[in-house]
This record gives sequence, structure tokens and C-alpha cells, in this order.
Amino acid sequence: MATRIRLRRMGSKKAPFYRLVVADSRSPRDGRFIEEVGYYNPIKEDLNINEERAVKWLKDGAQPSETVRALFRKAGVIQKINEK
Repeated sequence: MATRIRLRRMGSKKAPFYRLVVADSRSPRDGRFIEEVGYYNPIKEDLNINEERAVKWLKDGAQPSETVRALFRKAGVIQKINEK
């Protein structure tokens, strides 16, 4: 199963809120997911990532979307992968 770490849109119209989820690459954007690894609120610039779980999924082969990769870089998760 090919897994992706991507954003799941939540919140109301014109007030988006995103959860970072690990999902099967074939499932829809806001559909079924395996695990939630964090959240991102672009309005408040609030980013919270469970780094331990994110690193575990990346090591297991999950591919982050481009936006999630940028958020991981901002939070320092990519550096932790490269250190180990």
C-alpha cells in the first residue's frame, strides 16, 4: 500500500484548518485516513506536528505531499530524518 502524508481540509468556508494525516494514496483528500500526525492553521500560522510519529512514517516509506514537505522543513522534521 502506497501511503502519503497530506493535508485534510477542515473548518468552515473561508476559514480553513488542516490536519496532517497519513492516508492511502488512492483515498480521497478528505476521506479515510490511517493516522493523524498533526495540524496546521494557516490563519493563525499555528503548526503542531507529532515529530515522533511523522519520522516513523517517513522511515516506513510514506511520501509527503509538497506542502507537507515544506511544513516539515519549517518544523525541523526533515533535519531529524537526515541526522539519523
